[in-house]
Amino acid sequence: MSSPSASPRRVAVVLFNLGGPDAPEAVRPFLFNLFADPAIIRLPNPFRFLIASLISGRRAKPAAAIYAQIGGKSPLLENTEAQAQALERQLTESGVESRVFIAMRYWHPMSAETAAKVKDYAPDLVVLLPLYPQFSTTTTASSFKAWDEAAKTVGLDVPTKRLCCYPTQAGFIDAVADQIRPLYEAASAHGTPRVLFSAHGLPKKVVSGGDPYQWQCERTAESIAAALGVDHLDWINCYQSRVGPMEWIGPSTDAEIKRAGQDGVPILIVPMAFVSEHSETLVEIEIEYRHMAKECGVPHFTRVPTVGTNPIFISGLAGLVQQTVAAKAPLCSHTGGRICPSNFSGCPHANR
Repeated sequence: MSSPSASPRRVAVVLFNLGGPDAPEAVRPFLFNLFADPAIIRLPNPFRFLIASLISGRRAKPAAAIYAQIGGKSPLLENTEAQAQALERQLTESGVESRVFIAMRYWHPMSAETAAKVKDYAPDLVVLLPLYPQFSTTTTASSFKAWDEAAKTVGLDVPTKRLCCYPTQAGFIDAVADQIRPLYEAASAHGTPRVLFSAHGLPKKVVSGGDPYQWQCERTAESIAAALGVDHLDWINCYQSRVGPMEWIGPSTDAEIKRAGQDGVPILIVPMAFVSEHSETLVEIEIEYRHMAKECGVPHFTRVPTVGTNPIFISGLAGLVQQTVAAKAPLCSHTGGRICPSNFSGCPHANR
């Protein structure tokens, strides 16, 4: 879809997020949707369907036990709704006539539902805004594809612009640093803290295939570390949530927790690739990693909350929307053009 020639009068902003089960009985179908995504299981059907059925069946019970620890469902939708409301208020205050919608990738509301609502809103322009700061073929690209299919299905033929990534955008970086500072000061009473910038992992073969996610995560970690302004800050970029037998990118967050225990240093885990609380932050980090840290002899453990509706972050998102609306190109990063080195063929700018 091409960009409009005049300034849009009415803008529909679509926030992309992963989604999560909204009840215990939704766990298995949510997992099936996840593993049936060709961006996740990169096999043709019927093999992908069979594998998705097998994995979702095997993992449903342990996954339900994880969600049981946080009320039996994912809090991701409620958290994303709060972000959407805050962003809509910020855009209205900035003079942008807009409505902010939510499209989840693997559970409701999914793209088909949201595209129909956007069509009813009758905007002049649609802005696709992922709540994944770092681009990956497994997240943002998959959401873009699902949206395009849904828009075509419901007959939503409106000029559309998309923001691919914002791994070092000032609002995002400053909001994360804002979340860290008071907790870092508190942890300092137990020694010199080590900051673990933790992101969801990916199989190495995905990154080797040209996905820029790891490179962008490294830039995010560097930027937050610099924004903190702590002399000789002890920090490392690491990865969590490994599943399956494949080799994943590292170092792993659990290995870094064990190393911190050996070194006898307090740690802060910063979920730098997540902007909303969900099972990876509230269970994996807060419960499982906290227990691991205690077992490994870490003297002090802190989970830094996600940016959520931090005003600095929301203001940054509003700026990104306005920047994307004003851009001439239908695809842009937070700097405007391509930010990934040329060797990353998975960058969405690669074929433009």
